[in-house]
Amino acid sequence: MTTLTSPTTATPPAMPRELVLRVMPMPADANHNGDVFGGWIMAQVDIAGSVLPARISKGRVATVAVKEFLFKQPVSIGDLLSFYSQVTRVGRTSITVQVEVVAERNPANPEVVKVTEAQLTYVAIDHEGKPRQFNQTS
Repeated sequence: MTTLTSPTTATPPAMPRELVLRVMPMPADANHNGDVFGGWIMAQVDIAGSVLPARISKGRVATVAVKEFLFKQPVSIGDLLSFYSQVTRVGRTSITVQVEVVAERNPANPEVVKVTEAQLTYVAIDHEGKPRQFNQTS
């Protein structure tokens, strides 16, 4: 007899961290101090975070929760940002991911630093915007 794990508590075994987005902020993305707006970074993290859930669910996803968002260092114009995502939990209709953002800066003397990290949860949705299970198509 085979025992099945409940799909609402399934955690993927050692899902790898994956590069899902790279972007360079432009002057229009900066505040009056010359640092990139936190809200702009949050929007990019949300986009990056949705990549794996959309792939796994094979359709539309919507952000339903942001459990944690940490800004570790300021981001400047000219920094090349790389967004890494890792699935940490898969439920029946939702997926939680951890997103880490690193900045490559100062090309003359290269430096790579973690600037932001966040944990977000997405829910798979159908064409009417209602939650759906992952094995269904949108």
